[in-house]
Amino acid sequence: MTTQAGQELGARSGLKAIYPDLKGRTVLVSGGATGIGRALVEAFARQGARTAFVDLADAPGQALQRQLQAEGHEVQFKLCDITDVQAYQQVIQQVAEQYGPITVLANNAANDVRHSLDSLGLEQFDALVSVNLKHAMFAAQAVAPMMRKAGGGSIINFGSVGWMMATAGYPVYAASKAAVHGMTRGLARELGGDRIRVNTLVPGWVMTEKQLQLWVDESAKELIKRSQCMAGSVVSEDIADMALFLASDAASMCSAQNFIVDGGWV
Repeated sequence: MTTQAGQELGARSGLKAIYPDLKGRTVLVSGGATGIGRALVEAFARQGARTAFVDLADAPGQALQRQLQAEGHEVQFKLCDITDVQAYQQVIQQVAEQYGPITVLANNAANDVRHSLDSLGLEQFDALVSVNLKHAMFAAQAVAPMMRKAGGGSIINFGSVGWMMATAGYPVYAASKAAVHGMTRGLARELGGDRIRVNTLVPGWVMTEKQLQLWVDESAKELIKRSQCMAGSVVSEDIADMALFLASDAASMCSAQNFIVDGGWV
């Protein structure tokens, strides 16, 4: 985290909400080694949840696992390519065997790599849909029977304000993220009878290291300042705070909804 983002987080990071019902639950986070995913893993682990996460970033994933285990938390990192659906579903079953049935699924993994319509090929299209949409559907398929047997659960899909703002530069990412919102609505109806809640958590422009390194220059900072109702930066911990609420019994009658954390942009 940059100095500026860290200072802003510290200025508003007083007493955080504690959700006693999350203690002992099994949580799975995709893309959990860095960025928003890392904040999710840390937040759930520190609530006392048995927290598993998958990622292709091996070194950061191992380091995060060591850090949180040293703090006394039950955390397990699994190196996994989520676009390999069969392998990913096998990992999901392994997590359930180790920690118990997964009752919170955070479908966080995504890739907003820039691409143009003119240069788009079939392989790139399929790869982008796989990392931004397909894995979430099949992860939900794998955990739904566990949640049903456990008496309920929470699936948190991750959307984007990008497509809502008609942002150029990543048409397949935008299409995939719009489809995530539709997937949430469809699964919420299908699974709601079993007390499985499905919601979309929609981050704004979050100041992750990746965003700061690749996209956030002075003009971007001015755009954020003009566009957000709230002063300051949206940071990964803001997204994690909303995820904790959606995972907990505090959100027991929240389903099929979009929960936008963007500082009041859209």
